[in-house]
Amino acid sequence: MHSGEAGREDGAPPERTRNVILQVDCLEGMRRLPDASVEIIVTSPPYNIGKIYHTHNDQLPRDHYLAWMGDIAREAKRILSHEGSFFLNIGGKPSDPWVPFDVIQQFRPHFTLQNAIHWVKSIAIEKADAGNYDAIRSDVAVGHYQPVNSNRFLSQSHEHIFHFTGSGAVPLDKLSIGVQYQDKSNIGRWKHATRDLRERGNVWFIPYSTVRSRRAHPTTFPEKLPEMCIKLHGYDRHTVVLDPFMGIGTTAIACLRLGAGYIGFEIDPYYCSVAEERIEDFKAGTLTDS
Repeated sequence: MHSGEAGREDGAPPERTRNVILQVDCLEGMRRLPDASVEIIVTSPPYNIGKIYHTHNDQLPRDHYLAWMGDIAREAKRILSHEGSFFLNIGGKPSDPWVPFDVIQQFRPHFTLQNAIHWVKSIAIEKADAGNYDAIRSDVAVGHYQPVNSNRFLSQSHEHIFHFTGSGAVPLDKLSIGVQYQDKSNIGRWKHATRDLRERGNVWFIPYSTVRSRRAHPTTFPEKLPEMCIKLHGYDRHTVVLDPFMGIGTTAIACLRLGAGYIGFEIDPYYCSVAEERIEDFKAGTLTDS
């Protein structure tokens, strides 16, 4: 383990362990945590669509995969604080779009679906459809576009972020990820519009970084995704964020950038080592792929 709090451990974490990535199966790792011991969970599990991982089989029989997701949901409910938030990023593939909807049914017995957020990775807007906005002067097409080799299916330009809570009544810091008003006349005209900031809503455009050369993991999400989730829930320096599928450490880096604590589980030793390397690069100010 590195000096200080950060690093990887293989033993059971104490009650308020912070800033560690444990090389362990996610269910085993969660079972080591006390009840209601984390405030936020942000994660993106394998989608079971045939991605190539170092150790995980991403082509499990559908019933086995969904049962596994149900076990994760049950254990997550136990360890999440009563006012906590679980942000689950999941998608499918053009030929199998049922995946995210099948998965969230496994969460339904344990959580309330408080918000369904759409993560837009690529979008095209024609000037004629945009209306009278000075910032949009011509047609635009932005984001991470991946064409699909099919004349039947559309390219996947978005994924889901499902926001689960225990009660469905967890207050959020919506303006922490707010955007400025396009029409400034709204400021002061609406009772709640006291400054040039409104909530973003449930459609988030988050493009991938263009720097991909060091990505050692097939399904990383951009750092801005967990960062926005953590901000939306609200956090301080005492907050503990769990990512049960830590991968190469993106959620950990988002936590370090914000000043929150993290716990991560990752079964693959190679991904663990890459995560630690990226964390050290972040601390040194040399991380270039976040």
